[in-house]
Amino acid sequence: MSPESPRPRFHFTARRGWINDPLGMTYVDGQYHLFFQYVPNSTEWQPNCHWGHAVSTDLVHWTEQEVALAPGDGDGGIWSGSIIRHPEHGPMLFYTTVSIPDFAIGAVRLATPTDSTWNHWSKHDTAVVAPEELQARAFRDPYVFQDGDTWRMLVGTSLADRTAAASSFSSQDCLHWEFDGLAAQRPRSATEPVWTGSLWECPQIFTIDGKDVMITSVWDDDVLHYVAYAIGCYREGEFQAESWHRLTYGDSYYAPSFFRDSDGQPCLIYWLRGPGGDDVGWKGALSVPHRLSLIDERLHCEPHPAALESIEREQARGGEGVRAVKWDPLAEPMTIPLGSAGDLSLEYTERVITIRTDSDEWSIPRSKDPDTVTLLVDGTVCEVFVGGSVFAVA
Repeated sequence: MSPESPRPRFHFTARRGWINDPLGMTYVDGQYHLFFQYVPNSTEWQPNCHWGHAVSTDLVHWTEQEVALAPGDGDGGIWSGSIIRHPEHGPMLFYTTVSIPDFAIGAVRLATPTDSTWNHWSKHDTAVVAPEELQARAFRDPYVFQDGDTWRMLVGTSLADRTAAASSFSSQDCLHWEFDGLAAQRPRSATEPVWTGSLWECPQIFTIDGKDVMITSVWDDDVLHYVAYAIGCYREGEFQAESWHRLTYGDSYYAPSFFRDSDGQPCLIYWLRGPGGDDVGWKGALSVPHRLSLIDERLHCEPHPAALESIEREQARGGEGVRAVKWDPLAEPMTIPLGSAGDLSLEYTERVITIRTDSDEWSIPRSKDPDTVTLLVDGTVCEVFVGGSVFAVA
């Protein structure tokens, strides 16, 4: 991005420094709390990550707060995790603590807020370490959720033979955890219908319309690929996949974080790789929230109404570089200008949507003719919603 390119207006960016994974999105007392992995003094990723924090009342306009958690007190770096609200203990933040330079195998540590603003958190003891019997090559990204009377934790894991897995832990009080084995696993060699790499980063399980969904980011040999998910059945700490699918396309989306909005509707928010750089002093952005549903046994993604309506209002006021566009794939191809990033074109032929920029091309296969495609343009950021798949260039 060149110096004259403005920040995106409807996609969160930090005032300065590097951001990546969104974390712990929670709606409480009329306000959303958004956390994100953060390197305040660099526009490149560094292992000594922090947790940044921002708040919003509408999921669109964010106010950045102070750093919520910083390295030190035994943490070389503070990596991804999740937040729950326990009925007795209140808010509980579980994060990956790593040592530098040997940061492949993390541990899970607990923190709790010091007041109701959630601006400052107090660190507690380590809650979970990688069990020796796993012989793990990588271990990180705890996701904690309630399963009936039991609390469950998934941790992204790569096994010695490069099988990607989600380790499973359980607790009655969220203070003492037991290792229950692997919630799910898939070999690196499995490629059909979608390849899922050698490590699942940020694995999460949630339920939509009575079906269980496991979503994960695909990592392999220090390369971040895309987001995949499985539809299946989760029972007593184990997930049985019935079908696997690829969710994201392009080189931008990664590390989505699941949350429910103020209406209780299921949503995801992603890290967008690409925006910013050294010349502007900040790097990375977050997607607008995506609202989820299940159609024909596949995830269906739409821009959250709050984001879509805000962009449409700004467009109606003549806001520069902001557009919400509907495209009929069965009609003519379409080209969208992205300012200094050039043009983006879309074409649909033989059940494949082809998306081109000035420098690259992507193909999104479809099992049937797609309905209307929604595009959100915010400066040089463009998100494309193709129902069962999403694409972003940023």
